[in-house]
Amino acid sequence: FAVNPEPRCACLLLLDTSESMAGMKLVELKAGLADFARQLRGDAMAAKRVEIGIVTFGPVQVAQSFVTAEAFVPPDLTASGNTPMGAAITKAIELVSERKQLYRANGIGYYRPWIFLISDGAPTDAIDDASKMVRDGESTKSFMFYAVGVEHANMDILGKIAVRSPLRLRGLSFSSLFVWLSHSLSTVAHSQTSDSPTLDNPTAPGGWAVAG
Repeated sequence: FAVNPEPRCACLLLLDTSESMAGMKLVELKAGLADFARQLRGDAMAAKRVEIGIVTFGPVQVAQSFVTAEAFVPPDLTASGNTPMGAAITKAIELVSERKQLYRANGIGYYRPWIFLISDGAPTDAIDDASKMVRDGESTKSFMFYAVGVEHANMDILGKIAVRSPLRLRGLSFSSLFVWLSHSLSTVAHSQTSDSPTLDNPTAPGGWAVAG
């Protein structure tokens, strides 16, 4: 933080890497992450202000601790196990809270963090506590939680977890999703920490998502 005192925008990617993500879904997800890293590094301000962390689940693992976008290298993901989504969400919220405490301790300003969940299935563990944590965090503006369903994801369950309506990915257009995400985070990074910039609608014609 002494070298880079810029305000931070933390984005925690919560990625389903259970067995059902094996094959082309995981291939396209990894390609999208590579695009995401390139896009953010190409924006000098976003590269210094956006921080990326990754939690994968199947089982729950911290695949990437928070680093600035200029230092972010997508981890090599493999698919295995079930879908402990509740535990993964709880872990993600804990990491975001810890990161914000670190910013405050070092006098670093920060934007409202993002938690971005991507899953193709349904949780294999309890989600009640995680859902309450998401709703409490949203109501206190502690973070913004987004949920994206892939192919046969249980959108009803995602809707019970997220305050915002979950979005369904069009096909396997992960690259389009991550281009949108990098552009959105760059827009935030170029704003003031008190601003609420307008972001492109991902469900617009040609967008990467459909509602519900």
